[in-house]
Amino acid sequence: MSKDDGLLVVALGGNAITRKHDTGAIPEQFVNTRQSLEPIADMIAKGRQVVLTHGNGPQVGNYLIRVERARDEVPYLPLPIIVADLQGGMGYMIGQILQGLLASKGTYRPVTTVLTQVLIDTDDPSLADPTKFVGPFYEKEEAQELANRRGWVVKKDSNRGWRRVVASPHPLEIVEADIIRSLIENGTVVVAAGGGGIPVRRIEGGFLQGVDGVIDKDRASAVLALDIGAPELLILTSVSHVSLAFGTEDQRDLDHLTLEEARRYLAEGHFPPGNMGPKIESAIQFLERGGRRVFIGAVDQAGDILAGQSGTVLTK
Repeated sequence: MSKDDGLLVVALGGNAITRKHDTGAIPEQFVNTRQSLEPIADMIAKGRQVVLTHGNGPQVGNYLIRVERARDEVPYLPLPIIVADLQGGMGYMIGQILQGLLASKGTYRPVTTVLTQVLIDTDDPSLADPTKFVGPFYEKEEAQELANRRGWVVKKDSNRGWRRVVASPHPLEIVEADIIRSLIENGTVVVAAGGGGIPVRRIEGGFLQGVDGVIDKDRASAVLALDIGAPELLILTSVSHVSLAFGTEDQRDLDHLTLEEARRYLAEGHFPPGNMGPKIESAIQFLERGGRRVFIGAVDQAGDILAGQSGTVLTK
């Protein structure tokens, strides 16, 4: 295996597991995940070392609905526990499917999910001004009543209604990085930092404490790649390229972006905060801190992206 075929962190977007117009049912998730993992299994079968991350946006939303409806029957579950639960459940699904795909290709590799905590700054600004929408929609009066009764922060989400908002702090460090590195060195394919990882902060005595928030999956994936020494990061999403003037008549797909160009286009507003923005910000951070290359492209074209036949590659 050449130097360029070394350790790769692959960040699966939300559409890899639950797609637009899906019901979110588990059988659907298994079908979608198998399709998404086919090219990843091909990479691994050919000798590539891969660590997988994944989103959990739709799953968190469904989980919060269940928690709210059962609130008067069973103890309430805080958001860090929900993220941890989903890491386990979704990791089980991804790992089981990936092991089966590898076996079908005559490749036998252990696959495991690592429950991953992600350290944040106690003074992160998002803790004081949460902006990340989670959970179901409410009418204004109900949302405000819930906010008063449960200590939530609620905001209007476009014209669709009112929702709870939580912090989305920037990740600083992967707590289990040493464990993940050890597993990789022993030939294990690792699923880690699911849903961006469980946000935690250090408190008195060196203990870790969960934070009621969610971390952007792509930002966490970039920090994970840096912490385990992966030279390359592959961000899989619903579009084939990074584009300028996306969705307009002037849209221009980009095959290559330098670090300087990425900074400039981001500053010019080409990459919205709720869409491509966090991906580009993550790529910039990764390259600035020593990463070699970042690939961004469609989830079903992973092999073509790495081969330079699709997607956008970002380099210094």
